[in-house]
Amino acid sequence: MITIESINAGSIAEALELRVGSRIVRINGDVVRDGIDFRFLEAEPWLEIEVADPGGARVVFEIEKDAAEGLGVVPAPDPVRECANRCVFCFIDGNPPGVRESLYLRDDDFRLSFAYGSYVTLTNLGPRGIDRLIEQRLSPLYVSVHATEPWVRERILGVPRGGDIVARLRQLIEGGIEVHTQVVLCPGWNDGPHLDRTIDDLWSLGPGVLSLSVVPVGLTRHNAHRPVRGPGPEEAAAAIRAVDRARRRAVGTRRLGWAYAADDMFLLAGRPVPGAGYYDDEPLLENGVGALRAVRDDLSRALDEGTFAGRRVAIVTGTRMAAVFRELLDGRAGATADAASRDVRVLGVPNRLFGAEVSAAGLLPGRDVIAALDAWDPFDLVLLPRDALNGDGVFIDDVTTADVERAGKGARVAFDGSFCAALAA
Repeated sequence: MITIESINAGSIAEALELRVGSRIVRINGDVVRDGIDFRFLEAEPWLEIEVADPGGARVVFEIEKDAAEGLGVVPAPDPVRECANRCVFCFIDGNPPGVRESLYLRDDDFRLSFAYGSYVTLTNLGPRGIDRLIEQRLSPLYVSVHATEPWVRERILGVPRGGDIVARLRQLIEGGIEVHTQVVLCPGWNDGPHLDRTIDDLWSLGPGVLSLSVVPVGLTRHNAHRPVRGPGPEEAAAAIRAVDRARRRAVGTRRLGWAYAADDMFLLAGRPVPGAGYYDDEPLLENGVGALRAVRDDLSRALDEGTFAGRRVAIVTGTRMAAVFRELLDGRAGATADAASRDVRVLGVPNRLFGAEVSAAGLLPGRDVIAALDAWDPFDLVLLPRDALNGDGVFIDDVTTADVERAGKGARVAFDGSFCAALAA
């Protein structure tokens, strides 16, 4: 059942005098398991709704409406289905104490995959769960595959289940569900011939597999004891070559790249970040595939348009990505004597909370950003990595953008998601 968190004004629910805190138990005889069930079931034009009020009394309402019209009920958030795997690289174990509470949640919830694009393993879904995905057309889903050979996948997941991922994906695809897939690359575990096999198996499932991204495993000083390690330069380069082979096949038959190496893979391999055409219509931008190219191009465009003219600007980012921005700025300043480029300072911030080996801009703590700003004269503008902040403008360690502005001696704070838009706001 779902609990009513709020009711929209002028809605059917308001007309029925439903109350906040009441629970919707059944619709047309079907048990309402969660918010997705509710949205699926309320789409019928004729409804019989069983409601339990906050005191426990039950009332049944009969409603006739347009199929497209909702009831105007906002359900309370559903409890998150947690992960029962024991992955050899568990990202949650890499979190230090004292960071945002949500980062400790071991979610493996298909509802979050459908709604927000988070990756799930599908190991906690039985036949009825798979049937539900198909019945309710929860598509696309984002699936962490890691390997298609059963014993390899089970070894990585740390549990004796989930090895039948190809069969599960085939069932979903035949039922009309599309999937984006991901491999977290762990050298010695699922690279080399295992990666080649995974690519071929996923490709063989047809166009229902919308994409495959290959990302390097990320470890922090808090989970460095794990039995895996990150790829070295040659291992990253080998993974890129495997992806490129898949891309040539995909472009030749489906007219799209289909397979993508994550941004960090290129940085690890010491290779230039590909041009925008590599990423097709950027389906995985939020998952670290193409984000660096997009931000780099946006910076170049801002410089072309003189966006930073007369301003002293700090671009805050992780240590590895800083080199990409510095290369761009140095090239422009050297080739064109671009004064605006020389007024832009790139701050590659060492991550003291997670460890020096963590260079991702999205994991920068606010305290480390403030420490980096303290080492410089005041800036007019500080551009922060958007991925490092939640929707309320708060860093992973609960430092706010207002804290950064104060530390920057009054510098205005904006975000690097779009340099031009940030400055115009």
